[in-house]
Amino acid sequence: MTAPLVSRLPRVGTTIFTVMSALAQECGALNLSQGFPDFAVPPALLQAVVQHLQAGHNQYAPMTGVPRLREAIAAKTLAAYGVAPDPVHEVTVTSGATEALFCAIQAVLRAGDEAIVFDPCYDSYEPGIELAGGRAVHVPLAGPDFRPDWQRFAGALSPRTRLVILNTPHNPTGSVWSAEDMQQLATLLRGRGIWLLSDEVYEHIVFDGRRHESVLLHPELAARAFVVSSFGKTFHATGWKIGYCIAPAALSAEFRKIHQFVTFSTSTPMQHALADYLEAEAQHWQQLPAFYQRKRDLFCRLIEGSRFGCTPSAGTYFQLLDYSAISDERDVDLARRLTHEARLASIPVSVFSVAPDPAQRLLRFCFAKDDATLEQAAAIIRRL
Repeated sequence: MTAPLVSRLPRVGTTIFTVMSALAQECGALNLSQGFPDFAVPPALLQAVVQHLQAGHNQYAPMTGVPRLREAIAAKTLAAYGVAPDPVHEVTVTSGATEALFCAIQAVLRAGDEAIVFDPCYDSYEPGIELAGGRAVHVPLAGPDFRPDWQRFAGALSPRTRLVILNTPHNPTGSVWSAEDMQQLATLLRGRGIWLLSDEVYEHIVFDGRRHESVLLHPELAARAFVVSSFGKTFHATGWKIGYCIAPAALSAEFRKIHQFVTFSTSTPMQHALADYLEAEAQHWQQLPAFYQRKRDLFCRLIEGSRFGCTPSAGTYFQLLDYSAISDERDVDLARRLTHEARLASIPVSVFSVAPDPAQRLLRFCFAKDDATLEQAAAIIRRL
């Protein structure tokens, strides 16, 4: 008789995104839970994919990514941040940002190391840390602005700290780090052998004239950082699962050692198509803040008069709503009940924290939807 399999991740179940999307489908509910657009990928990008499929670009891409795409990423990075990474040694194309996050964590952490994460945090960070033999140290972000508490962060640093994972614009809260935050981080890490993993998948979705403070804008931080971005978020194509990582050559070399044995390479025709589109349609990512700010503003305006509290999101395509005036239920219970009874699916924010604030009453809604969907969702919200 075989021995029972002992789980490497005994505390991990099905992600809340899968659970809520499945519940939405079961109930016939509007799904504003999982973060995906319900509108089309740019037609020119789709046409480029078809052209490259028909041109025979259907075999393995180079492990590090199609050279034209890595060159286009370097050019885009220069245009966005005034920094030109070496496309040969410092840019790696991955099968989604999630793969890039995992590979960076595995490249850095050893058994017994600690990695600091800011709660609420995206749910893929801690499993990657645990699989590397490390321990996640959670530093809470306090509402309502969810900005870093640098005194608490300093207190979490220890001789075992090897990695800090940051995420701006921030999922799930929609907060955005400032230049002062980056300077505080640089000051506290100075002289320490600590690496950075910067999750910047919503880099082009920032509002109200704010600048996205990429780690790449701060040389002292960039020298120790893996910076992860997502074409899925930028081009409304989350199902393509194509991202990339920019890191100094020495860090990229270690990153690629992991990447080559996780996915090896990423979809070839789509890489060629993305290279075409980046070269020809730079205005797409440049116009993305205004595109999504209009949707944020529409959603917030449509729910005026409801009993939900709403502080407009500073970035991402997520909006937190405070339901304190409606119910004292746990957010997990209310999210399930609203999906069943009101036919509207959202994400409870508490699931992103190891020790959530018991007084917090927040649900996360995705506004990356067409206007008709937002109007329908808002009508439900106003009735609650």
